[in-house]
Amino acid sequence: MKPKIVVLGAGFGGLELSTILSETFGDRLDITLIDKSTFFYFGFSKFDVMFGHKSTDAVRLSYRNIVKPGVRFYQEEITAIDPIARRVTTNKGAYDADILVIALGADYDLEATPGLVEGGYEFYSFSGAERLRAVLPTFSKGHAIVGVTSIPFKNPPAPSEAALLLHEYLTERGVRDQCEISLVIPFEVPIPSSHANSDALLAAFAGRNIAFIPNRFIRALDPSRHVAVLDNEREMPYDLFLGVPKHKAPAVVAASGMTREGWIPVNPINLKTIYPNVYAIGDVTDAETPKTGVFAERDARIVAASILAEIHSRELPPVTEGAGSSYNELMDEKRYLESNRRARWFDQ
Repeated sequence: MKPKIVVLGAGFGGLELSTILSETFGDRLDITLIDKSTFFYFGFSKFDVMFGHKSTDAVRLSYRNIVKPGVRFYQEEITAIDPIARRVTTNKGAYDADILVIALGADYDLEATPGLVEGGYEFYSFSGAERLRAVLPTFSKGHAIVGVTSIPFKNPPAPSEAALLLHEYLTERGVRDQCEISLVIPFEVPIPSSHANSDALLAAFAGRNIAFIPNRFIRALDPSRHVAVLDNEREMPYDLFLGVPKHKAPAVVAASGMTREGWIPVNPINLKTIYPNVYAIGDVTDAETPKTGVFAERDARIVAASILAEIHSRELPPVTEGAGSSYNELMDEKRYLESNRRARWFDQ
């Protein structure tokens, strides 16, 4: 009987894991991949939509184009996870697993920051990027703030990218001289894991008259006064607020009892949870690595090696810890990497 692998979430981690297992075992495994969405998109494509460079349809990759030996994709809403029985319930049925992998990422809690829903915009979700596509052309004068509301948050370079791209967008429209841009971020430097990239970004901010405000985060917005309140109670007037919302584990994960302090605890060596044959990868875990697609893919490779070892009853091969990288304005390299992933994950 074929081993049943159930992967919850078809983001970077879920797609990479399913692809590796398919390439390794073909149809000798029964791999079920479940996601509530009908499409995938690369993170940077949200900026393409947000700033009007590409249409929504141009950046979406349909999950129906996943045609991998041994892999079946189901577009369903996960309603319950029983990690003890390794049983998953959805709005359309139930699935039992020999090995269960949680790769559901992080959700956004806009209500956690007072005033954000009423007085600002978030650019981390696809729907948020689509809303801003209509809003940005109306901003021609005043103070724009790009602000982080809490940690941890996905893709640490994204706020810096947003500020730089906003500068470029306003410059192309000929209104940059009438606008201020500030970036509020809870780190000493833009990307703590990379001093070289941080130095380059700080130089870029200085050259573009973007105010960089480190070691602070946005505690609240006061929409009636158009004021952003920082964690030290400093107030910053704004005319446009682009926020990174608070992140949290999906509600179905929290309800499963698997989380501790908001995230699923895992063994950093093999990504196993405390439940037998249950793994968690990517943004949903408490792993002390940046919440980025690169690290979710690294997690997928670790879990694939562990599954391989389990199936063949071998020792888990050594794993290099802490490997990963972030990409900012290195567009050619970024697009090259996205093209390679698209080719591996989707049949187009």
